[in-house]
Amino acid sequence: MTDTRQGGTLARTHEGQPGLPRGRSRLPRLAVRASQRERLLRAVIAAVSESGYQDVTVADIVRRARVSRAAFYAHFADKEECFLAATGEGRQLMFAQIVAATRALPAGTRDQEVLRAACRAYLEFLAAEPAFARVFFIFMPAASPRAVDRLDAGARLFADLNRTWHQRARERHPEWPAVPDEAYFALAGATLELVRSTVRAGRTEALPDLTETLVSLHLAVLAARPWPAGAS
Repeated sequence: MTDTRQGGTLARTHEGQPGLPRGRSRLPRLAVRASQRERLLRAVIAAVSESGYQDVTVADIVRRARVSRAAFYAHFADKEECFLAATGEGRQLMFAQIVAATRALPAGTRDQEVLRAACRAYLEFLAAEPAFARVFFIFMPAASPRAVDRLDAGARLFADLNRTWHQRARERHPEWPAVPDEAYFALAGATLELVRSTVRAGRTEALPDLTETLVSLHLAVLAARPWPAGAS
């Protein structure tokens, strides 16, 4: 079994630990509900990362979360809803890290360095959350039609980020080519497939090593820049 302590914070469960306090020492109701939801979201990521979406049951999730089945159904209608909430939250955190990394750069930073910071933040997030990466890139595509729709929405968001960066960069680099919207989607798809193949190979910790490959790929398409000499 995978050691979920090494799976990242999004898969850190309370399995084998005490449940929430009861009786006179119990937490306020809103705090209990918030804690229950967090426990369930982490538990479903950990469970699916180990066993795959189809084999995980509500019983598996509540056991890892150390909450009751009644508490589960107070938050989610079924396993799919819990799974979509967990992967959706992880995706939001991933994009927030990308945005934060680019906004932290000093004014006047070169456009290619903004791109590099975004790619690095994306890959470092996934490397630090290997269970989430495994769930998102391996098990989510086969989970359900709604999950596939969420993946498609993520690809569109990547494409939108590419488009926004490129359009701003072209104001400073008029020699860079205009490209059709399909090019942004193609880059998003290529990025996702490269990450997926690396995660599937069990090399999630090596994802940050792909930073320069992704930067070069984007610049080749969006800046008509030759591939760096000596790259292999």
